[in-house]
Amino acid sequence: MPPHKIETGHQDVVHDVVMDYYGKRVATASSDNTIKVIGVSGNSHQLLATLSGHQGPVWQVAWAHPKFGSMLASCGYDSRVIIWKEGGKPDEWVQAHTFTEHKSSVNSIAWAPHELGLCLACGSSDGNISVFTARSDGVWDTSRIDQAHPVGVTSVSWAPAMAPGSLITAGPSGHFEYVQKLVSGGCDNTVKVWKLTNGSWRMDCFPALQMHKDWVRDVAWAPNLGLPKSTIASASQDGTVVIWTEAKEGEQWEGRVLHDFEAPVWRVSWSLTGNILAASDGNNNVTLWKEAVDGEWQQVSTVEP
Repeated sequence: MPPHKIETGHQDVVHDVVMDYYGKRVATASSDNTIKVIGVSGNSHQLLATLSGHQGPVWQVAWAHPKFGSMLASCGYDSRVIIWKEGGKPDEWVQAHTFTEHKSSVNSIAWAPHELGLCLACGSSDGNISVFTARSDGVWDTSRIDQAHPVGVTSVSWAPAMAPGSLITAGPSGHFEYVQKLVSGGCDNTVKVWKLTNGSWRMDCFPALQMHKDWVRDVAWAPNLGLPKSTIASASQDGTVVIWTEAKEGEQWEGRVLHDFEAPVWRVSWSLTGNILAASDGNNNVTLWKEAVDGEWQQVSTVEP
């Protein structure tokens, strides 16, 4: 499929581009303080809405699962996280909620797997991670991981909702068990795994995962379809991507360098089945990687701009 160039209409750098669940709309976040929602169909596209509410650069946007309606979250330099809802008319967006819990730039947001409800994790330069969960009465509950990375959190990503290995062995009640786990990356060069147990978040990896020599720019937990192995990718300012694997629940995480890109790696993203990893680096390249039978990672293609 040939690349399709989209003119966003932003007046400044675009930091994030996210497609909705159906692949029909794209949301973009920019240093011009706005979010654009763009309709995409075949080779054509049109601007549907411009969302203004942040008072500084917008770093990330994220679409909620469509079972919760048409909803977007955004985070920015102004320390805010905004929940946007499409109103009664198509392409009319309203600010449904603004979170002001953080004291510094909010750098990363991620919606939890839809099985866990309407739940948003946020990582901030103030060192904290907050998790906002919507109740049925419309009120949002807040839980926090204080000083997750004291010098700043750069990225957050949720684990799959199905417990590792649940495809092979159901839980004690005979039903699939859901788990609430997060991975975070920070300016302390580490990757940390967190688990919600009895209402509070606790670190679930000891010690912190440390192979990077500079800031961790992004983390991404791979879909695992209920198999025993858990996999996380982390991208760093040091030019490397590390693949972390936990053979089965409770074992030590093992890290291996996927590749040294010799330029900062900004983002990593998994395919829906979790077997292909995309990485974007400071040389303006997007590359796709796949694990071979022997466990070695191989580049399968470069996405041409």
